[in-house]
Amino acid sequence: MGVTARGVGLFVAAAALLAAGFRFAYPELALLGAAGATAGGYALAVAVWRPRLAVVRRAEPDRVGRGEPATMTVTVQNSGRLRSANLVAEDRCGGVSVPVPVLRLRPRKDTTARYDVPTTRRGVVPVGPLRVTRRDPLGLVSLSRPYGETVPVWVHPRVHPLNVMPTGAGRSLDGQVDSVPHGSITFDSLREYVVGDELRRVHWRTSARVGELMVRENVDTSLPRLVVLLDNRAVAHPQRSAGLAESFEAACEAAASVLTAAYRADLPVVLVLVAPAEEVNAAGVPDAGVVGPLDRLAAAGLGADTLDATLTRLRGDRLGDTLIALTGPGGRATLGRFGALRGAYPSVVVGVFGAAEQAQPPTAGLVVIDAVDGAAFAAEWDRVRRW
Repeated sequence: MGVTARGVGLFVAAAALLAAGFRFAYPELALLGAAGATAGGYALAVAVWRPRLAVVRRAEPDRVGRGEPATMTVTVQNSGRLRSANLVAEDRCGGVSVPVPVLRLRPRKDTTARYDVPTTRRGVVPVGPLRVTRRDPLGLVSLSRPYGETVPVWVHPRVHPLNVMPTGAGRSLDGQVDSVPHGSITFDSLREYVVGDELRRVHWRTSARVGELMVRENVDTSLPRLVVLLDNRAVAHPQRSAGLAESFEAACEAAASVLTAAYRADLPVVLVLVAPAEEVNAAGVPDAGVVGPLDRLAAAGLGADTLDATLTRLRGDRLGDTLIALTGPGGRATLGRFGALRGAYPSVVVGVFGAAEQAQPPTAGLVVIDAVDGAAFAAEWDRVRRW
């Protein structure tokens, strides 16, 4: 609750008039003080009264690419039994307040407002809650209350089309190296029969020996398994303007482009962030609302330097056969550490964004792509002939 300057003056004057009227036996002063106190009490009663409103909001769509249009629709319904007064309502959209008119709604009636959500920057835009401000007619007291929940709008990085994808170097369990793009089926292991398995996959010799049906488990070893490593360390992107690191935004666009191209080609791909993600992002949206790696890219920010632990985990887990590391100008000194992963990943590609000079690969076989932004990365990516 907030008391305006006019309200403070009225309350002080009413108290002074009442004190002077009773102290010096001036009924006129006491009457004026009582009138002021009555007006203040009326103002408090009007501001404290809580209108019963139900707020429903819908984002159309709730996930967009950077620069694409998104609209928020807010529906405010009077769920009380009395007609509501004219209210001043503001919806919070990111860091901007959007006015929402609520004009004397009848019971069970609603009003709808639509406005555009800013999508010029990658991130998670929190929309809401709706704040309704009650003011008395004299302008003495104002009280704001929140209505509804916060709805996130996920602004994904721009996606640039990639025409070429690595063919991979999947190692067959039969001892061969297969890099053909169409795929092949290779025996992996035996497991117990499950209802629905094809009988032609039953391994009868083993089934007779163990006394229960055993089926062959096959894997496709020719499909490339891609690992996208996004270097989101603050030291890797030291150049910032208005709190925004353009090199990191370009790296996010490159990661989104690789992920999208892999999905369209039905290739398995994993996104790994160097700096650990927070349990709740800056928009106040819990990680439970994250759906897919593009949402992770939308909520990603710069963090601590945990490169050593991340590289150790990648070397031990061996998540794929093609590693694509994306870093900024501050990551040029770590190219050798990325190249050291070639023992675990036969193909390593490093994208460096925002560097003043072209980076040279410190080890043989390491592919380095220097780019200013995501579009330049896509163009250089398609020019790579050997992964």
